[in-house]
Amino acid sequence: MKGFFNQILYVDLSNQTAEIKPGDQAVYENFLGGKGLATWLLTELNPPGIDPLSPENRLIFATGAVTGTATWGSSRYGVFTKSPLTGLYAESYSGGKVPEAIAATGFDAIVIHGRSDGLTLMEITPEGAFFHDARHLAGKDTFETEAAVKAGFSDKYPKGWKTGLSVIGPAAEAGVKFSIIKNDGWRCAGRAGTGTVMGSKNLKAIVFTGNKKREVFDKKGLTQLAKSMAAEAKDHPVVQAYKSMGTSQMVKIMNNAGAFPTRYWTKGYAPHWEKISSDALHSQCDVTPHACAKCYLSCGRMTKVTQGAHKGLVLEGPEYETLYTFGGLCMVEEVEEIVRLNHVCDSLGIDTITAGNLVSFAMMAHEQGKSDYAIQFGDARAIEELLVKIGTNEAGIGQTLAKGIRHAAAVYGLEDQAVHVKGMEPAGYDPRVLKGMGLAYAASDRGACHLRATFYKPELSGMIDPKQTKGKAKLFIDFEDRLTLFDTMILCKFYRDLYPWELLGEMVTAATGINGSQENLAGIALNVAAKAREFNQREGMTPEDETLAPAFFTPLKDSGAAITKDEMDFMFNDYQKIRNWSQLPLG
Repeated sequence: MKGFFNQILYVDLSNQTAEIKPGDQAVYENFLGGKGLATWLLTELNPPGIDPLSPENRLIFATGAVTGTATWGSSRYGVFTKSPLTGLYAESYSGGKVPEAIAATGFDAIVIHGRSDGLTLMEITPEGAFFHDARHLAGKDTFETEAAVKAGFSDKYPKGWKTGLSVIGPAAEAGVKFSIIKNDGWRCAGRAGTGTVMGSKNLKAIVFTGNKKREVFDKKGLTQLAKSMAAEAKDHPVVQAYKSMGTSQMVKIMNNAGAFPTRYWTKGYAPHWEKISSDALHSQCDVTPHACAKCYLSCGRMTKVTQGAHKGLVLEGPEYETLYTFGGLCMVEEVEEIVRLNHVCDSLGIDTITAGNLVSFAMMAHEQGKSDYAIQFGDARAIEELLVKIGTNEAGIGQTLAKGIRHAAAVYGLEDQAVHVKGMEPAGYDPRVLKGMGLAYAASDRGACHLRATFYKPELSGMIDPKQTKGKAKLFIDFEDRLTLFDTMILCKFYRDLYPWELLGEMVTAATGINGSQENLAGIALNVAAKAREFNQREGMTPEDETLAPAFFTPLKDSGAAITKDEMDFMFNDYQKIRNWSQLPLG
């Protein structure tokens, strides 16, 4: 099938062997690549009910049918596994430049299982996998690891080869259940504990290198599509907004909507929001736009702190999600302090969304007398100290929080106040105001997730009333299907306004040659959704998991905004009725 290499690399770390096998054409036709191919592989290859940290759990890296082409927004890769945080399906995506190096190896997916005897660095080339001792990297943070590996491999490959690197930090080595996989300095496959699985396999780093180029169905057409899109979209309001302010612009938008999660999900408005807004970030720090490969949005913020205790600190970020967790949930009022906390999480290799949620949960537990670990809302120094305890899995509160929200809630007896879906904490969009986000969190296959359908977009932009529940499932499914196609091609979600169904169909046809009609593509999206659901049900997901945590049915203290269990049940039942799960093809 065009658009694919039609090759999959299977790696056994236990025996340090690798085998190249052809892909199944029927799978490509019915699931495409990226999330589709990887979800099929994970479901077929993972033994049911295994411990996520066992050698038999597969860790799958995948790219899409346009990765490495001229297509805008295509420099993305996905990582798929069984999550140690939720015990269910896990997917996480990252950008930067390494996706094109992964594609250049000439494999549509790299399937890893087993466990090395000692800490290992793996090298993936078009010839297969090669293994190197990495004990000298033990305990090094993500930045140190990247620098050390790059120094050792900088002059090894022929001119013209693309080379990239993905690494884990000390948190993944220590078994922290929400550890990340990092590349290109600050790009992260950040959610659901993919880094933890990589660490459980004693795999510290992966070098990807090669010179392979995918053969697409209509190269001229795909290239022309990219050229016309760039010409037409350069002045698009979405493009200008991301380029000028990045995701930090959402701080103002969400506070104005009263849906900015504050003081551990008890309020929807932070009185200090202007101190942590995009304007504050850009005026108080030296900030320049930064882009992944094949991108003109430049949503990334290369930030240098120019004043105070952290003067000179440089990182890409903070993104909105980090500003919401530490600035809203934890009530930190200085944007430079959030930059520092972002850096601490990146160095350790932990997800900022889960980390910030857990720290604020610990603050609430102490405030209510449930925990004797003294930490107050807004105390940035204490937050940093606790992050280090979590990231090193230190005995006591560090170990308690390192196991995730469900474990911590049980320890403190606060299950009724713990905010999560399927064991994963939500992003910064409160469903008591944006009710469709409640459906999005409940329906997401990896737990509370804003990116599977990005449904905050239609609710905030006026496409549909945020308070409305009737008819919401129908629009949600349209977004979910299209964004699932994004994940099979592995496109950046911020291009959602630039790739409507028609343009997405043209791209898919030009890349693969298949029918790009909305009906056909929606059918493929349905196959992928059904396969992920099959995996989750096999791993123990019940109907009780497909709703919001009880804490969300308590109104916000400041506005009184609320979502009821009846409203959630109505939307999800409507969603299931339209999906007609029992009649799904290939389910």
